[in-house]
Parts: sequence; structure tokens; C-alpha cells
Amino acid sequence: MSGLQPYRHRLDRLDDEIARLLGERFEVCREIARFKRTEGIPMMQPDRVAEVRARYLARGAEAGLPGEFSADLFELLIAATCKEEDELMAELAAEADGGAR
Repeated sequence: MSGLQPYRHRLDRLDDEIARLLGERFEVCREIARFKRTEGIPMMQPDRVAEVRARYLARGAEAGLPGEFSADLFELLIAATCKEEDELMAELAAEADGGAR
């Protein structure tokens, strides 16, 4: 099994980088939620979601990823980040309402 070790090590490094990048993406989504809340912008932006989805699928195809995988991953990612934005915006609204008393 030691012949697999270099491959496993590479996968471990890639997994670490993927987790770091996802964490960074979520943090940017939190920043966006704060901005949207401040500016009174609705959380859901369907045109933007469609634009990002198309780009995501194209980049997945360029990287040789199966289309179904890219689509499923995008749907999971967008659902999770939209949920994060929605919850943060609701939390910020509740804080603002509580602070106005």
C-alpha cells in the first residue's frame, strides 16, 4: 500500500485547499449579506445565480469534470451559501430591530 502514499498525500493537500477555498467563499458570501442588508438589496438575485451557474458548469467542463457532478456541486454550494446569507441577513435585521427599542 505504500505505493499509494504519494497519491494520498496529494489528495490530502487538495482536500485541504478545497476546504480553505470553500471557507473563503462562505466568508465573501457573509460580507455580501452584510452589504445587501445595509443597502436594502434583496438576498436572492436570480439573474446572478443563473450567471454563476453557467460559468460554474463551463469551468467544470473545462476541467474535465462530469456535467452532472458540476451541476450537483453547484446546487449544493448555492443552496448552502444562500441559506447562510439569508440567516445572517435575518440575524442582522433582528439585531437592528432590537437595537431600535
